[in-house]
Amino acid sequence: MADLQDDLRTTAAAGEFDDLAEPYPDEAVMAADPAEPYEPVSDPDDAPMTRAHAILAAYPVADGYNGLPWALKRLPYFDLEEGEATVDTDVPRLRRGHVGALFWSLHLPDGLDGDRAVGATLEQLDLAKTVARTCDEGLRPACTAGQVADARNCGRVAVLLGPAGAPAVGDSLGILRQLHFLGLRVLTLTGVSWASEAGLTRFGEEVVREMNRLGVIVDLSGASAPTVRRVLSLSRAPVLCSRSAARALRPHPVNLPDELLAELSAAKGLCLVPLTAEQTGPTVRDVADHLDHIRAVAGAQCVGLSGTYDSGSAHPQELGDTSCYPRLIAELLRRGWDEADVALLTWGNVQRVLRGADFTARAAQQRREPSAATISELDG
Repeated sequence: MADLQDDLRTTAAAGEFDDLAEPYPDEAVMAADPAEPYEPVSDPDDAPMTRAHAILAAYPVADGYNGLPWALKRLPYFDLEEGEATVDTDVPRLRRGHVGALFWSLHLPDGLDGDRAVGATLEQLDLAKTVARTCDEGLRPACTAGQVADARNCGRVAVLLGPAGAPAVGDSLGILRQLHFLGLRVLTLTGVSWASEAGLTRFGEEVVREMNRLGVIVDLSGASAPTVRRVLSLSRAPVLCSRSAARALRPHPVNLPDELLAELSAAKGLCLVPLTAEQTGPTVRDVADHLDHIRAVAGAQCVGLSGTYDSGSAHPQELGDTSCYPRLIAELLRRGWDEADVALLTWGNVQRVLRGADFTARAAQQRREPSAATISELDG
């Protein structure tokens, strides 16, 4: 990460001094990511499933990708509080799975762009906020790390809005700011001219700076390698990949090769492994293999979980809905994962990224006014 002071640049000089950035000060890192000593919460002599429930009771799952808002659009009636068999996610199953936080994806079907993408994203935001508000016995909207922790302490599942696809921004920083005002917290940098196979354009770089200023987290799942590398060098806040596994184990285009996993780790980013048969394999053991591999390549601080439930994907055996997380954690404990690494996987790493985004935004807002740049000015 680089020093936030170079965000003093004006819009007209956007990107001009990026190569001169200083290392991120140690005191800033400590302010954004205070140390939290881990205290054991289970008996090593207990069975793995018993230990899994004990650990998850203290460090629940922060699920990085759930497609429920779009799935609910096709239902004339639903009851998430009592249970809804037509979807993979409801409050009873979230509680059985020890899910403490949930990122609701606002991704759209292929082919929507321009005004249609903006409008469809606004409709999903409206639906997601309505659902979270009406299910207030089980769900609680959240925007920051502190609000996520508060929801957990009150026995609610924190709901964060995003990721949304970059077409939702409509090539406008003003629309990005309004989406953030409405609750958007994660944006995926794919499917637009300014974040393409060739990498980020000047406007794309300005989008990343404005996301940092707002506290919107960059999602790089599916982004090209040049885009990933430029964002990692440019972003002052931690980034994440909302649904990427290890390409060395399964050659899916959204999965990450080892060299990018190492670079993501060096930038203090986070890889959220999806529980899909297509990306990770057909069994719970296959998912555990990906988690083992990413931990070995990038470290325990770089890996998290992304259920991808209600996204239309097929799921591995024994991981069919949001109640199944204890089965995966029990498998990791059988493989020798220690409790501290499990706690980072399920809860700690996502909280660290949220805290980092919050800290960066507060600091940047003191140094940088909202950008007035347009795509026509910067990209021609």
